Parts: sequence; C-alpha cells; structure tokens
Amino acid sequence: MVELRIITEDNFLDAFNLKLAPGQEAFVSHPVRSLAQAYVYRNQCQPFGIYAGNKMIGYVMVIYDYDIPEYDIWHMMIDESMQGQGYGQEALDRVIEYIRTKPFGDSGRVALTCNKQNPIARKMYESRGFCATGNEDEDEIELSLTIT
Repeated sequence: MVELRIITEDNFLDAFNLKLAPGQEAFVSHPVRSLAQAYVYRNQCQPFGIYAGNKMIGYVMVIYDYDIPEYDIWHMMIDESMQGQGYGQEALDRVIEYIRTKPFGDSGRVALTCNKQNPIARKMYESRGFCATGNEDEDEIELSLTIT
C-alpha cells in the first residue's frame, strides 16, 4: 500500500536521496529542484513523499494554477530501485484522491506533461484516464484528466 506524506523538515533529506534510473534525468526533475519550486509557489502547491511502509520510494508535487484554474502534477518519480512494481500507479491514484479534495480551489481539471520519449509513464497516465490534449512543448506532451 502506497501513501503520500507531506514533505517536512523531518523527511526532505529522504527526498534528496531518491535516485532516477540512468537516462531518466531527461524525463523528470530531481526533488531538489522541485522543492525549490515548492518554496517559490508555497501558497499554491504541496510536495509529497511517496511511501511504501515507512520508506520513501518516490516524490510528487501537486500545484494549483489559479490563472486557469487547474491542478497540475509535477515531478512525479519513483526511486530506480523500486520501479516496475506498480508503485507509480498506486501513487498516481493517491494524488488524484488528494486533488479531489480540492485543497487549493475548485477545478475539475488535472494536467501533467510527459516526455515524448517516455512511453512507460504515458501508458501509466493513460491507464488512469489521462488523455493527450494536443498541446505540446518541445519534447513534452500535455495530458489531462477530468475529475468530479
């Protein structure tokens, strides 16, 4: 069972120790960068550690875009040692459950971007109902999900 735990002063170093598999650096930013962004956007985002039991196995950040309005999922990653075990799918389910509580404001739209060269992640997002919007930016495609 996977759960999300808010990143705090007690666990942020665990996030720094997460590792991407070789070549995945092109797909997602490391939590160090993401946590810096979380500080800048602190009034509209929440960073989480992804846990299996008491071990942080991944990281994800949820941000609310007041201008659109929509929820965005940023920098989701699972440590290289824990990939391929279904943790990403479970974590995405927990993220969607969190967003359904509308913690920052009302919106039924959830968006994320996925690198075009990352078919494994795209397949996972699509398995949870995300669909390509047609918006692209260089090597990224946007996918979105409508929630109630």
